[in-house]
Amino acid sequence: MRIWDLAPERLCRQHLLGEHRELHGLWVILTKDKKGFARHPETARWRGKLAALYQRHESLAGEMARRGYRHRTPLPAEEAVGLAEQREYKDSPGEQVRILREKGCGCRV
Repeated sequence: MRIWDLAPERLCRQHLLGEHRELHGLWVILTKDKKGFARHPETARWRGKLAALYQRHESLAGEMARRGYRHRTPLPAEEAVGLAEQREYKDSPGEQVRILREKGCGCRV
């Protein structure tokens, strides 16, 4: 599971759509108290920051629309509570750039 901390427009198709899918899974874990991946480091860093996660989703959905994808999975805004900013990183943004660069996937890093 990975939620990147880079602008969605920098992500290749694979990482943009993959992050969107994983973000929905993370949302369910956090809002419905599901057990799958509940102890994952990515889950822990978003706990109490649903407003920030909601904003990340909106950024991803906007980029998907810009690329011509139909986004049909909105998140419930009323559940977007907690902190509106994410300042905790699993890997620093610079490290995330390095990771994506090494993948050679087409991300603009």
